[in-house]
Amino acid sequence: MLGWYILVETGSVLLLTILASLQYVGTLVAPVLGMIGDRMGHRDLLVVLRLTYTALASTIMVLALTGRLAPLNVMIIVAIMGLIRSSDLGIRSALLADIMPAKQLVGAIGLSRTTQDSARIAGALTGAGLFAVLGIGLVYAAVASLYLVAAILMSCLTRPERTVATMDLPANSRAVSKLLDELKEGIVCAWNGPGMGAALCVAFLANLTAFPFTGGLLPYIAREIFHTDQTGLGYLSASFAVGSLIGSITLSLVGGLRIARLLIGATLAWYAMLLVFVEIRTMPVAMACLALAGIAQSMSMISAAVILMRTASAHLRGRVMGVRMMVIYGLPLGLLAAGSLIDLIGYSATGSLYAVSGFIAMAAIAVRWRADLWPLHAPANAR
Repeated sequence: MLGWYILVETGSVLLLTILASLQYVGTLVAPVLGMIGDRMGHRDLLVVLRLTYTALASTIMVLALTGRLAPLNVMIIVAIMGLIRSSDLGIRSALLADIMPAKQLVGAIGLSRTTQDSARIAGALTGAGLFAVLGIGLVYAAVASLYLVAAILMSCLTRPERTVATMDLPANSRAVSKLLDELKEGIVCAWNGPGMGAALCVAFLANLTAFPFTGGLLPYIAREIFHTDQTGLGYLSASFAVGSLIGSITLSLVGGLRIARLLIGATLAWYAMLLVFVEIRTMPVAMACLALAGIAQSMSMISAAVILMRTASAHLRGRVMGVRMMVIYGLPLGLLAAGSLIDLIGYSATGSLYAVSGFIAMAAIAVRWRADLWPLHAPANAR
């Protein structure tokens, strides 16, 4: 909704990509939030985050209802939310790993993603239409209410038992040094575990070259390529989310998968679908292509999360997923570059360049980490 608002108010694809990029400015501090979650508890941190989202959404609501909402205000609020929002998915995954046995982690993360994808479908189909009918002020009243309900529901969750006790910090200057040591420990673990470096590289690559065309750039694609309105944008967004939901449900039901091999195959299929999508100019075909890309995306990203959570020690999960969220910084870089390239060489050429580059880079990752990702006996392929 905010992307459409910025595009309509300014008419600038560059400002649209800047808005989308601001949502991820906090990825560089994600390991710090992960460390906070390891200390205070992942559930408690998620409650705090949702209360913060409620306050920020309420600010947009008040500004819109009083006629004071402007593109600059939206940019500032999105930047503030971006400091913490990008860590949310990683902390949720760490909380799931606290609760679920390792053998059920694939199904648990897949089931968790189904709720996220279902909400994304509902939001895409109803948000754009309500925006057009009621205006952004009343729509954000509903958004703020949903965030508040989410905080209440999260607070109802029983705190998971801490499998590893966290030592108290000394009450002197050594506290900062100890925190930095803990942060370093998490970063080192994230990069050196079996298959974990490959999972992080795939996540960075996907955010750099794949997600821009199924997320931040969709308002531009809907308006300038398919010449449709908010409703058409909702259909495009929902198509990708429907595919993601199908992928999540499939992984939650099917057991015994070789996760590392699935990571390679799903990511390559994702780029193949994107290469087709950027050449399509018919809405129904584009929606079908986005649905297929959503299936591949879901399987790819869930596989990466499972590899990280299976390998990480219990007391490091928050920091490891914080590092995972930090690689999302590839998304704002990819968005900003895409916004400039579209002005220079056009939409189709930019999309094809991103898809082909991503496919080649994914193949290189598979070759570089072949010993960790392909053998059946590799820890990342454990059933």
